Amino acid sequence: MVHVLTSLPAADSRKGKTQTETKKLMATVIGNISSVIPPIRFGNLSRGLVKTHTPIFKRNLAVDVRAASSSTALVETKPTEPILVENEGSSSQKKKNILACPVCYDPLSTRGDPGLSIESISGSSLLCGTCMKTYFGNDTHLDLTAASGAKNYGESMPASTELFRAPLVSFLYERGWRQSFSILGGFPGPEKEFELTKNFLKPVLGGNIVDASCGSGLFSRLFAKSGLFSLVVALDYSENMLKQCYEFIKQEENFPKENIILVRADISRLPFVSHSIDAVHAGAAIHCWPSPSAAVAEISRVLRPGGVFVATTYLLDGPFAFVPFLRTIRQNIRQISGSQIFLSERELEDLCRACGLIDCKCTRNGAFVMISATKPS
Repeated sequence: MVHVLTSLPAADSRKGKTQTETKKLMATVIGNISSVIPPIRFGNLSRGLVKTHTPIFKRNLAVDVRAASSSTALVETKPTEPILVENEGSSSQKKKNILACPVCYDPLSTRGDPGLSIESISGSSLLCGTCMKTYFGNDTHLDLTAASGAKNYGESMPASTELFRAPLVSFLYERGWRQSFSILGGFPGPEKEFELTKNFLKPVLGGNIVDASCGSGLFSRLFAKSGLFSLVVALDYSENMLKQCYEFIKQEENFPKENIILVRADISRLPFVSHSIDAVHAGAAIHCWPSPSAAVAEISRVLRPGGVFVATTYLLDGPFAFVPFLRTIRQNIRQISGSQIFLSERELEDLCRACGLIDCKCTRNGAFVMISATKPS
C-alpha cells in the first residue's frame, strides 16, 4: 500500500514531463510549416488549398466587383447569397443599345457620333461585333436591311410592298392617298386615330416607340411632336417613303429632331435588340406585309415584357361575309398582290396570340379596326 502511494507522484511527474516535451515538439513543427506556407490571402492562395477554399472566395469577390462597378451603393451579402447589382443606365444609353444587326440580332456599336437622332445619322456607321458587318447612314436614314451594302444582289418583294417604293406613290401618300382611307375604309383620320392610339399606349408612355411601316412618317411625326416618347423610330422598307418623311420634318419649324431616327428595315427581320422596345405602332400597314405572322412574331421578340403593339387595318366582314367563295378569292388576291385581307376581329386576335401576345382589344368604325395586344410580363 505504501509503495503504491509513493510511486504515484513519480508517475505524474513523468507524464507531465512527457506532455511538456510533446508541446515543444509540436510548436517546433508548426513553426517550420508556417515559415514555408505563408498566411492565406485572396491574392496569394496556396495551390494545395485552392480546391477547398476557392468557391467561397470567388463568390465574395464576384459580389464585390459587381457592387463596385455599379453606380448604386455597395451591397454587402453573405457568401451563400450572391446578389447581382445592375446599373440601368441613362436614357441616352438606352437609345444607343436598341439597334441590332438584322443578320445576327446582336447589338450594334456606333462609330462617330454615339447619339441616336435624325441629325446624327448622316455619315454614321454601326458595326456588328459578331459578323463584323458595317451598316451606314445616308443623308436621310439608316439602312439596316440584311442585304444592306450588297452591290450585285437584289430581291423583289410582293407587289403590295414594291408599290410603296415607287417615288410617285411616296409623293402622293399624304397628298390624297391616305385621305381616301376615311372614305373607303372608315378610317377616322390621323388626329382621331392618334388619340385612340394614345389610349392603348398609356402603360408605356415615356418609353421608346417604333412606327413600323411608317410610310411618309405621318404618325412618326405626331409621336415625336407629342413629347410622350423618349425615342421615335420611323421604320419602313421604302427608301422613297423615308425620304418623304425627312422632307416633311425639314419643312416643320421647331421640330424635335433630337428624339427621332429614320430606319430602313424589313418588318420580318427587325434590327432591334430583343426585349428593348416599349411600343410598336403599325398604321394601315399589317394588310400589306408579305407575312403578317412573321412580322408580328418579330414585333413580339423586340417588345419588352409589358410592351404594347397597336395596329390598324380594315376588315371585310358584315355584308362582305355573304360573298360566295370569299376565302378562296382572298387566297387568290394574296397570291397575286401579296396583300392580306382579314375577315374578322378573331383572325387578328388569333394572329397576336399565336405570336405570344395577350390582352387583345379592338376598336371598330365600319371596316376600320384598331387592335392592341401586350407582351406578357
